[in-house]
Amino acid sequence: MLYYLFTWLDKEYDFPGAGVFQYISFRTAMSVIVSLIVTTVYGRRLINLLLKLQVGETVRDLGLAGQKEKQGTPTMGGLIILSGILIPTLLFAKLNNIYVILMIITTVWMGGIGFLDDYIKVFKKDKEGLAGRFKILGQVIIGLIVGITMYYHKDVVIREKLPQNQTQQVQSVDAKVISSSHFGPDMKSTKTNVPFYKNNEFDYGKVLKFLPDYEKYTPFIFILAVIIIITAVSNGANITDGIDGLATGTSAIIGVALGILAYLSGNLIFADYLNIMYIPDSGELMVFAGAFIGSCIGFLWYNAFPAQVFMGDTGSLALGGIIATFAIIIRKELLIPVLCGIFLVENLSVIMQVSYFKFTKKKYGEGRRIFLMSPLHHHFQKKGYHESKIVTRFWIIGIILAIVSIVTLKLR
Repeated sequence: MLYYLFTWLDKEYDFPGAGVFQYISFRTAMSVIVSLIVTTVYGRRLINLLLKLQVGETVRDLGLAGQKEKQGTPTMGGLIILSGILIPTLLFAKLNNIYVILMIITTVWMGGIGFLDDYIKVFKKDKEGLAGRFKILGQVIIGLIVGITMYYHKDVVIREKLPQNQTQQVQSVDAKVISSSHFGPDMKSTKTNVPFYKNNEFDYGKVLKFLPDYEKYTPFIFILAVIIIITAVSNGANITDGIDGLATGTSAIIGVALGILAYLSGNLIFADYLNIMYIPDSGELMVFAGAFIGSCIGFLWYNAFPAQVFMGDTGSLALGGIIATFAIIIRKELLIPVLCGIFLVENLSVIMQVSYFKFTKKKYGEGRRIFLMSPLHHHFQKKGYHESKIVTRFWIIGIILAIVSIVTLKLR
């Protein structure tokens, strides 16, 4: 909103300083600052309100150290995160940008599913919360929205590299030629970047090329892939949210990496240099990424050990959905197993534990376990590690994975 206001003031009245809102870097910085203010200053007020409403966490007795002390800690703190993301985005981003619109829809939708789950747990006193099938349905619906939009919307385009020694003139928004480029014209595509591979493009449309008329299956394959990715990552973030600050800090690290990748993909010069597809208008996602990072860091003010508030599913499902959608938009979703390695391992630890327990129970009559407890962070708690040490080490691993993800742009 402020972007449009100051653009108008600059154009109509040559208002001093208004032109600075044209710079993505400035609006991103402002987005981070406002997000931090919203989450730290007004977050305290929301926590007090949650305490007043007795919106406390009911902690199951899992025999973990320090678990009983968490009983009654306010939950649904994800509302703080959502506010810290949406308010700066609405203030500083270009709201007619299709990618920003998709991120706002994803944030509200996934946050709404999580809020409904938390509401049922807290106010309806149902420990199971929203039934799993309805959570999955909600994730499938947002996957359909994102997938269909990415496939059919006219503004969702890419530019591919031209053969060597070919260039074309590239025009800026005001129709003035700014440079020559090795990229072709805007085009619709279902291609995405592949990490660690020289000719690093994978086309969903060619997955079934062994079939006659395989092109007609392309929308189905692409949209299905989007649904699977969003569902997997949002559930991974949800499972990771088990000890103070783990999911929040990990998401902030992932957000920094995604913001950098969005800037590089949306910048013609860097995309050319790094030999990656150029995605027009995706650089605007930097403003959203700034709000996301600021919101996660600000929430850590209250969520770091010992946590004064839990994000609940309101926050964790939203964080996972945001990360997945963001990665899909900038065509870096195949980096998710690396970038979101913490989420992946946490997810796998649960799948392995449950599968092995069922298999051994059927075969030997008694269920056996791979880990002392799953998800993986509880395994280390059972081994006697303090949760602060577990969180810090997971963060360090997350930073390494984020660096590796960015390095893949050159390491092929």
